[in-house]
This record gives sequence, C-alpha cells and structure tokens, in this order.
Amino acid sequence: MKRLIKITLLSLSVLSLNACVSQSTKSGDVGIERKQLLLVSEQEMMQGGAQAYAGVLNEAKQNKQLNTDPVLTKRVRAIADRLIPQTAIFRPDAPKWNWEVNVLKSDELNAWCMPGGKIAFYTGIIEKLQLTDAEIAAIMGHEMAHALREHSRERASNQMVQNLGLVALGALAGVEEKYLGAAALAMQVTLTLPNSRTHEVEADRMGVELAARAGYDPYAAVTLWEKMQKQSGGGQPMEFLSTHPAHENRIKDLNVYAKRVYPLYLQTKK
Repeated sequence: MKRLIKITLLSLSVLSLNACVSQSTKSGDVGIERKQLLLVSEQEMMQGGAQAYAGVLNEAKQNKQLNTDPVLTKRVRAIADRLIPQTAIFRPDAPKWNWEVNVLKSDELNAWCMPGGKIAFYTGIIEKLQLTDAEIAAIMGHEMAHALREHSRERASNQMVQNLGLVALGALAGVEEKYLGAAALAMQVTLTLPNSRTHEVEADRMGVELAARAGYDPYAAVTLWEKMQKQSGGGQPMEFLSTHPAHENRIKDLNVYAKRVYPLYLQTKK
C-alpha cells in the first residue's frame, strides 16, 4: 500500500514538473492572460478531434442531416471564411489549420468547434433564434476561441491529474468505491467546474475580438445572449451550480469587451 502511494504521489510530482504550464495563445486586444496545464499533446488532441468529427459527419450523412440546406450552409461557411484569417491574432499557425465547417439538421440550440478547427452549426440555433450574420459570427468566434485556446486539451490534462489524485486518495484512505465516487465528485466541483466557467469567459472575450476584426458588430454577442436568455425563460441554474456563467453576468461582461473591441470593427468599415 505504501509503495502504491509513493509511486502515485511521485507520478503527480513528475507531472507537475514536466507539464506544459504556459499560455497557448497570444493575449489579443481583449487581454487573455492565464497559464494553462497542458499534459496531453497538441497532436493527440488534433488527431482525436479530426477522427471524432469525421464520425459525426458520417452519422449525420447516413441520417440525411448533413448540410441539407445549401443556402444556409453557404451562409455559415462564408462567415467562417471571414473569421478564420483573424485567428492569427491569437495563434499565428491557426489560419493554416485544416478548418471544416458543416451544418447539421437538428432542433438543438447548439454549435461547437473541436480541436483543430472542426466546426458544426445546428440548424436549430440559427432558425429558432433567427440569427443575423453578426450573431452567427459571435457564436462561431466563441467556438473557434475554445479551439484556439486549447480548452479541450486543458480539460483532458486536468482530468489526467484528477485521476492520478483519486488513485492516491483511494490508496491513502483505503476507502470503498462508493466513497471514492464522492471524492471524485468533490474534486470535479473544485477543479473542473471553475475551469469550465473560465473557459466560457475566455471564449466570449476572444470571440468578440475575432468577430470585430472580421467586420461584424461585436455587440451582436450581447443581442445573441439576450435572445438565449429569453429562450431559456429564466430556467438557467444558479451560477455556482452551472458550468456556464449566468446570462446576466455574461451579458454584462460581453458589453464591456464589445466596447473594447468596437474600434477594431470600425476600422474594417473605413
């Protein structure tokens, strides 16, 4: 037992010493400054994202849910074409990523971007919220920011540390599995949940800058979340129990950062 504890704690120490604790992006005008724990390799995340994305597209194609509306697909891809060159402000290598943009037929209010720039928009979020191009750009910029900032890689790295920590905790306390599950929940709330909110805020702020630089009004992010707030009907959980910021706090923060990057938007109109 003591040997297991020593080995596990030694592993944690080695990870702490060898981990890539750095800023994965440039700060941009919005000033994103935070060190990140990046244990999982970038290449591994990129390959995993590409494989997962291909699987999603294949399933959607089989179910006849992939790019069913050519006009809408062209519209979303045109917005992406304006945003992608702007990613260089945060990562010089990003414009050369193998970006992919597809539209999935679904009633869900959702969109996402996997590592390496694999983007999916659901028809539900565009149609139900009657999104303008600028509001689509706000969502897309936000999702791109998650990939640029390597949030998935960071979360995977945190999970790796948590798993090792649980092994040490279980060995040290000699607890049964049911108690180990409670410890896992406590560790998740302590480590993962705050990081998730941090990721959302970073993506919001980077997203408005990407949109502004691409010539889209950054205040569209505010109107977007006002629509989301109305759509939710006030049913969002309290902020401390949610992985996302409360709508009111999110809108307040977006107003601040939209104002900061608004001059970048005006420069595109000259």
